[in-house]
Amino acid sequence: MNYKGKKAAFYTLGCKLNFSETSTIARSFEEVGFERVDFKEDADVYVINTCSVTNQGDKSSRNIIRQAAKKNPNAMVIVIGCYAQLKPGEIGHIEGVDMVLGTQEKFNIPAWLGDLSKKRKTEVHTTRLQNLKMYHKSFSWGDRTRSFLKIQDGCDYYCSFCTIPYARGRSRNDNIQNTVAEARKVVGKGFKEIILTGVNIGDFGKSTNETFYDLLKALEKVEGLERLRISSVEPNLLKDQIIELVAGSKVIMPHFHIPLQSGSDEILSLMKRKYSTALFASRIQKIKEIVPHAFIGVDVIAGTNGETEKLFQESYDFINSFKVSQLHAFPYSERNGTQALKIPWKVDVEDRKRRTQMYINLSEKKLRAFYTQHLDTTQTVLFEEQSDKNRIQGFTENYIRVETGYQEGMVNQLFKVNLKTILPNGHIEIGLV
Repeated sequence: MNYKGKKAAFYTLGCKLNFSETSTIARSFEEVGFERVDFKEDADVYVINTCSVTNQGDKSSRNIIRQAAKKNPNAMVIVIGCYAQLKPGEIGHIEGVDMVLGTQEKFNIPAWLGDLSKKRKTEVHTTRLQNLKMYHKSFSWGDRTRSFLKIQDGCDYYCSFCTIPYARGRSRNDNIQNTVAEARKVVGKGFKEIILTGVNIGDFGKSTNETFYDLLKALEKVEGLERLRISSVEPNLLKDQIIELVAGSKVIMPHFHIPLQSGSDEILSLMKRKYSTALFASRIQKIKEIVPHAFIGVDVIAGTNGETEKLFQESYDFINSFKVSQLHAFPYSERNGTQALKIPWKVDVEDRKRRTQMYINLSEKKLRAFYTQHLDTTQTVLFEEQSDKNRIQGFTENYIRVETGYQEGMVNQLFKVNLKTILPNGHIEIGLV
């Protein structure tokens, strides 16, 4: 069916992977005639790509769904994403929702649209977890200066606090040849930087008998690709050879994101994580030895079941002892169906918030120290966006956010700069070299 003259709007919650997939899904709408419009505008179809990693993710998703239904009561409202796969019945009770599509079904939404008429009852189409085996490639385009390239989906780890394996299924990927071909498409559209994304990207190759290391080596050779960033990689999958590859690469940026979750071995065991604090420490030490200027981001959860005040302090002290660059701290959120609910020690919600804030404060201190360390150095910046009509922002190779006065033609261009001073907003003022 041709939908020429019809408008579709999209909203994405959650991770970089969701942004990548939304962009690909939006292009499938454009292929059948839809005009893509901003979510704030009136549209004939609203698609909300949801997140369910925390209770707040569920709540935010519900709020956006209701906004869409209220904005244009005659529009078709379609809900996809992890929340849709995990709790389709819950979403179906939200007034105005026409369709809930699961992890597999969301990649062919135009086939479900029909004449765009409102449904008397919410339709739910999902695939059972054990049957989620298809891999759908995607990359973001038109949304940001950098492109998020999906290289992997699903997870085999089943950590005690997490529902994502139940939402996305087992770990799977396309082969290196096809993934490189997608990267070439991204570069062909004018992007200078690609960020690799997925659920557990270090697990790449499990379904094709290849390795993440070999993929990185192949992507390094993509002609025209100036920058390649690696998103979150589990400590047990961040091998020495990967760190060494980054150290010697002119394309792979000196930027690591490592999900620690806790600096206590007792809590890591309760979480069913696949590494110890000793292994994490060895990864940080290796990075600092051979890529000393690298940015290191770390995920941490505060107040998970079983985390006594003593164990929290143990975790805090452990993290504080390392020169990591930034923490992404989250309060623990109970998720139905997870093994963590069986752990007896429950942390009060206010204590979770307090501990999270302690991590956030520590993160701010570490980030400022990292930025200060690089003042008066020369870096290369890819300028990405205007903060207003007079200012423009970008990132250095090692992920320092900078800004300067805007000049015509700076967006999506690389410039040599000198890092001068830290601004009140935390960014670094630069001068062009």
